[in-house]
Amino acid sequence: MAGLEGMEQPQRRMGTAAARGVSAAPDELALRALDVFGNPMVDEVRLPSRPESASTARRLTEMVVARHWGLSGEVAEHAVLLVSELVGNAVRHTGARAFGLRLLRRRGWLRIEVRDPSRGLPCLMPVAPLDISGRGLFLVDELSERWGVDLLPRGKTTWFEMRVAAER
Repeated sequence: MAGLEGMEQPQRRMGTAAARGVSAAPDELALRALDVFGNPMVDEVRLPSRPESASTARRLTEMVVARHWGLSGEVAEHAVLLVSELVGNAVRHTGARAFGLRLLRRRGWLRIEVRDPSRGLPCLMPVAPLDISGRGLFLVDELSERWGVDLLPRGKTTWFEMRVAAER
């Protein structure tokens, strides 16, 4: 993942939920992150621009997508992976002190945004089978329905959208 080599990856637990990519027991760290940083469904959550913040962003994403919105394990797994890629890019390439995370849902869609203060645009690069880095936006392009970048007066928002169906 872009900028996250060697970082903790989401761990699968045993049981039926693990087969779907969602942990069976409530994630205390995700609940704590909600308390500390806020709810990314309500407002943009600001996280420090450090590699370990990718773990917090993944936990928040899984909590919202799988548990709150009740979407499939595959959708949650893909959303967590793509958030990790966007966060990795924001941490690695922008030099920012913090970045923002926001999760939005409307009928049939979910949208996840990562905002940073850099106006440098991400670049989708071709990847070869043996490449060991540079696959982040390739994965975003492959696993999301659409993605893009909105330039802001101070920075940018990189986002992706996925088609979803309610399961609850």
